Amino acid sequence: MGYFCPSRRRIASVGFRLRRPPRLNPKHQAYPYQLDAVRAVMSLPYAAVFHEQGLGKTKIAIDLILFWLSQDVVDTVFIVTKKILVKNWVDELADHSWITPSILSDDRRANSAFLNSPVLVYVLNYEVLATNYELIRDFLRTCRVGAVLDESQKIKNPGTRLARCFHSLSSGFERRLIMTGTPSANRPHDIWSQVKFLDDGVALGGSYEEFRDSHDLPQDAGRSEISAYGQRLAKIMDAIRGFSVRETKKTAGIQLPTKTIRTHLIDLAPRQAEMYRSYRDQLALELQDELTDRILDDAEAILKRLLRLVQCASNPGLIDKGYSERPGKLPKLLALLDAAVESGEKLVVWTRFVDNVEWLAERLTKHAPNKVHGAMTISDRNASIAAFKSASECRVLIATPGAAKEGLTLTVANHAIFYDRGFSLDDYLQAQDRIHRISQHKECFVHNLMASGTIDEWVDELLNAKHRAAQLAQGDIGPTEFDSNFAGDLRESLAEVLAAGE
Repeated sequence: MGYFCPSRRRIASVGFRLRRPPRLNPKHQAYPYQLDAVRAVMSLPYAAVFHEQGLGKTKIAIDLILFWLSQDVVDTVFIVTKKILVKNWVDELADHSWITPSILSDDRRANSAFLNSPVLVYVLNYEVLATNYELIRDFLRTCRVGAVLDESQKIKNPGTRLARCFHSLSSGFERRLIMTGTPSANRPHDIWSQVKFLDDGVALGGSYEEFRDSHDLPQDAGRSEISAYGQRLAKIMDAIRGFSVRETKKTAGIQLPTKTIRTHLIDLAPRQAEMYRSYRDQLALELQDELTDRILDDAEAILKRLLRLVQCASNPGLIDKGYSERPGKLPKLLALLDAAVESGEKLVVWTRFVDNVEWLAERLTKHAPNKVHGAMTISDRNASIAAFKSASECRVLIATPGAAKEGLTLTVANHAIFYDRGFSLDDYLQAQDRIHRISQHKECFVHNLMASGTIDEWVDELLNAKHRAAQLAQGDIGPTEFDSNFAGDLRESLAEVLAAGE
């Protein structure tokens, strides 16, 4: 099938005329660090923007797209993002440019029609590109197409069909840009597949397995092993420095309000404590052999079972529908909500579990909370977020990180309360920075509710270890600082948690 390519040059060659030339200048001036990022990558065939969450990577991408189009280096651009962020990109394009994009969807017939129209920018979610692989592959053969992969950690696992589709199509794109504030948050080797989309394995090597094995989190390393590990991580940024840019809020010179992280240690309720000990002891027996020879952060079966302890420490009703006692964390949550609402402030309550969103909403009716979770339709999620942001009476939003951690600006709130946390550093960092970003004018507070003497404390240790590794791999800290702060004995500390009370 032939496709109509929307470049102004080719439009003229076939006798088609736009009603008026597109305006390809940005509506608003960028911040200096955003301009620096655009200038650093504007002439490169591929690039990565790894700016910390909240620094306006969307604005950088839009200005770069406008440059590509104005210089006639591409005919059109695909902005690929997550489903929930499609509308956000449409809104951002309207705010920062005069371009009206077309949205590619699950409707193959409509997609084919759009691809035969004079469109300068398409917005689509990751799954649409995969399900329309042949259609888009053929389109790339007729047009010079730029690709912007928003939240590119979506393709971090090279073994998935999704990642394989993007790797296969990569060379067909005239320009390639990946963007994420957390390229290696959960594991340092998560960055490999994203960079492979750019350079087909040149910078970080052609073998994912070799890269993973040499950069995975050590579980019981001593000081010398930690130092050697830190040196390997530091080389990641050195290898990609020629085509990547990274700024943090500190290095960018952004004067955001203070963000204070507070840990609230809480005792489990009596019946909850009994249930927790029972699940913990059972799990300790099940994992007795596995803890000696498995890599914890790469053993999905182990993590799934550990998640049962996280559920019990959060809300035993998630695993036992007959549980009726008030869990230990709930009174503290209510107190934090009451204090903030009485001060006229808004809050986002984060939980790892969809059922917990509904359960919490039933117990927070006093505050008439809004909800966002993965079981809701995209339109319902967008409506809930819009109401929270615009309505003064909407003070509380309860959300799962999976449904609302990325691309959203929730700076109407200045409190983020983590009722529980899973094992994903990406979830944790992305979720808390929904409130701490450009346009925030109030002091921000991140509250971690942790059940004392439970798996919650190990999760905190795991997330801190991941954060240190990510900071070094991304160039935010040096090997010396990493060596002095990295906890490399995660297996032993987990064994202690499982043996507690023996």
